[in-house]
Amino acid sequence: MAGVLDGITIIEMAGIGPGPFAGMMLADHGARVIRIERVGAPDMQGRDVLTRNREVVQIDTKTPEGVAQVRDLVKSADGLFEGFRPGVMEWMGLGPDILLADNPKLVYGRMTGWGQTGPLAMAAGHDINYISITGNLHGYGRPDGKPTPPTNAIGDFAGGGMMLAFGMVSALLNVARGGEGQVVDVAMTDGASIIHAMQWGFRGLGMWEDTRGLNMLDTAAHFYDTYECADGKWISIGSIEPQFYALLRKALGIDSDPAFDAQHDKSQWPALKAKITDIFKTKTRDEWSAIMEGTDICYGSIQSMGEALSHPHNVARGTFVQVNGVDQPAPAPRFLGTPAAAPVGRRG
Repeated sequence: MAGVLDGITIIEMAGIGPGPFAGMMLADHGARVIRIERVGAPDMQGRDVLTRNREVVQIDTKTPEGVAQVRDLVKSADGLFEGFRPGVMEWMGLGPDILLADNPKLVYGRMTGWGQTGPLAMAAGHDINYISITGNLHGYGRPDGKPTPPTNAIGDFAGGGMMLAFGMVSALLNVARGGEGQVVDVAMTDGASIIHAMQWGFRGLGMWEDTRGLNMLDTAAHFYDTYECADGKWISIGSIEPQFYALLRKALGIDSDPAFDAQHDKSQWPALKAKITDIFKTKTRDEWSAIMEGTDICYGSIQSMGEALSHPHNVARGTFVQVNGVDQPAPAPRFLGTPAAAPVGRRG
């Protein structure tokens, strides 16, 4: 099986991080993604996870010949995406006006941190900066600590790369239904903002405090947090619904303790959390897993990256694969009718 995007050709202007991630998503599911790199770019020998499943060509886009070569590739492509600062592609002679004139059905994806417009559009930045101005980073961390970014997952990859892949496929679908090509403007600030749509909804309902660590889903609740075990390893609990909370109480031996009856009384959360913290320290992570894993408690044993490779659930689903000796996530999501092929390293 070649994948759901078989027959689609995408030109990728080489970049780092979220751009290659979007290219990986498209290529994983069958699109022919041709990655254009600068002449002399290092070859990672297929060990760069984000550039798997690609054809690679090196072109000097600072020369008229190189620009002409890119334009020729784009004329027969379905899409192109780039992650440069606004104006760079225009400076190279590869802006959307030119390429859409060459190919009116082209989907032209543009991804930056701040977007193509706005007072910060031309400023440098990284994930940590993009999630700062959108209200995301303010909410990550404990109430008595500083804001703590969850690596660069939210701005770069969820708000940027995933949004770019979604935007490209949506615009390609529009073209397939008779529409014209167009520019897709992906800003990581926009993407990070929409990822927090539920929290904005809670805020509008008066159910979200604008202080980190004081809400049910940001670790304030005793039934939605991480806990250390006797062996220094950690587990996670997410027993929100009453039936799941009842199972948690039974497993911890606190089902007869009336203090835990008022599950959603926020004034009681610190005291209840202190009790649960002590209980979880009486057994190892594996002992708690033997009791809770696979039940409706909503439990997870917190695995390191190395441990995740051998977790039985991940093994059973083939969540991770190895390509060129490098462990990495398998393609996702899964299409049962046209499954993605096994990943391979870059070609060219």
